[in-house]
Amino acid sequence: QVQLVESGGGSVQAGGSLSLSCAASGYTSRIYCMGWFRQAPGKEREGVAGLYTDGGGTYYVDSVKGRFTIAHDKAKNTLTLQMNSLKPEDTAVYYCAADSGYSCTAVPNTGYEYNYWGQGTQVTVSS
Repeated sequence: QVQLVESGGGSVQAGGSLSLSCAASGYTSRIYCMGWFRQAPGKEREGVAGLYTDGGGTYYVDSVKGRFTIAHDKAKNTLTLQMNSLKPEDTAVYYCAADSGYSCTAVPNTGYEYNYWGQGTQVTVSS
């Protein structure tokens, strides 16, 4: 089993920055993909960014490219999401997710369902 705990959410004005962190524990050596997802009120959950824990690449949804940066510190078992130039439409609950499947994909919004999820952290961007 893998446990994920997010931190770092909060409120910020448009144009500001926030950094989210996700601490992983348990059988972390079996994690091959990690990612950030978000769900705004009344909307479906969407993938925001993902990566392969073996350094295979990072992937972003078009709406956050150039503004968000995902990173993984393998030694600390921590996933981060640096969010710059935030917009009101970035307001959502952000979830950290991980997967232990050999065939997992880090590309957002392919329909692949990760098998471990954090509890979520609220990000609110005001105009």
